[in-house]
Amino acid sequence: MLHHLRTHIEKIIPLNDDEFELISSCFTFKKYKRHQFLIQEGEVVPYNYFVVKGLLKLVYTDEAGKEHIVGFAMEDWWETDFPAYYQQTTATMSLECVEDTEVLCIKLDDYKKLCTKLPKMEHFFLEKAYMGFITAQQRTISMMTTGIKERYDQLLKKYPSWVQRVPKSLLAAYLGVSRETLSRLPL
Repeated sequence: MLHHLRTHIEKIIPLNDDEFELISSCFTFKKYKRHQFLIQEGEVVPYNYFVVKGLLKLVYTDEAGKEHIVGFAMEDWWETDFPAYYQQTTATMSLECVEDTEVLCIKLDDYKKLCTKLPKMEHFFLEKAYMGFITAQQRTISMMTTGIKERYDQLLKKYPSWVQRVPKSLLAAYLGVSRETLSRLPL
């Protein structure tokens, strides 16, 4: 599983074996079953998760109890409740397995140690953050300016595997519509 992480990192920065030994010493491997939570709202968030295998959903539950899917994370993606992780506060979102999932976890102290001892890792994490911000902004604009059919078509184009991996009810929640509305679309 560590070779997945090395391959992922080396898409952005080169590493030698000593550097990767330091990196790998900062991560812990964990396995979770479908429907198991990695993070639950109200709990402390100890880790940022790199998905080796599987699929996660990040969910915000509003005061009325309605679940809003903030995002999904599949292989080679990073996910956590970032505000809670970086600010060391309790989670406002939950992170749950859609499929059986394997992750590599890094604590904030190890993250900071890694960035200090190996500055090119700070560059790597910054590049990953930029891509996350870009994706979030594109999704926000899409939610504000396009209809459900166009949002669904954009999703199919950008993440075609989700149609087979994510139940329609979860896709609908991600797109901000009911499952019934999604089912009525001419697909």
